[in-house]
Order: sequence, then structure tokens, then C-alpha cells
Amino acid sequence: QVQLVESGGGLVQAGGSLRLSCAASERTFSSYTMGWFRQAPGKEREFVAGISWSGHRTYYADSVKGRFTISRDNAKITVYLQMNSLKPEDTAVYYCAASSLLTAYGLGSYNYWGQGTQVTVSS
Repeated sequence: QVQLVESGGGLVQAGGSLRLSCAASERTFSSYTMGWFRQAPGKEREFVAGISWSGHRTYYADSVKGRFTISRDNAKITVYLQMNSLKPEDTAVYYCAASSLLTAYGLGSYNYWGQGTQVTVSS
């Protein structure tokens, strides 16, 4: 069982940046595809970004492409989400998740979830 703990959320003005981190509990982390999702009030949880186990392949939702960057450090068993040019519509609880699949977009593709971290972008 992989445990995931997110950190780095907070309040930021529009146009600002935040870096989210997600620390895993065990070394088998390096064998998992990792993803970031978000859920705004009254909305369904949605995919934001994913990264392969090696870090060589990344993919993004159209809404964040060019602004967000996902990365991972397997030695530190941590995955990151660098968020730049933030917009009020990016306000949500952000979750990291781990998948045993090579490529994973949907919620059902992920086996393990963190508890989430709140990101609030003011206009």
C-alpha cells in the first residue's frame, strides 16, 4: 500500500506560482505512474497531469498545458507540480495519485490517493 502526502498548497494572486509536492511512503513509488488531479467546489475531480515511472513521459490537461509542469524525483520518492500563471479557475483541492498502468488519465486508473491540498487563486 502506497501512502501519499501532498503539501505546498496555499493562497496566491492571479498570475502567481505555486509548487506542490507529493511524498510517497515507499520505494516502490518508482514503479508507478503518478498523476495530479483537482476538484473545485461543486465539480467533479478532473485530471491535471501525469508522468511515467521514469519521468520521461508527461501529459497534461488542455486547461493547464504550458502553465503547469509535472516532475518526479524517484530518489526522494516525491512527485511535483509546478504551477505558473495561475488563474482563479485553478482554485481547487489538488490530489496526487499513483497508478500501476503505464499511462493513466482517468480516476479509475489510479490505485492510491493522497488527502489533497487546497490551492486558492485570488483575482
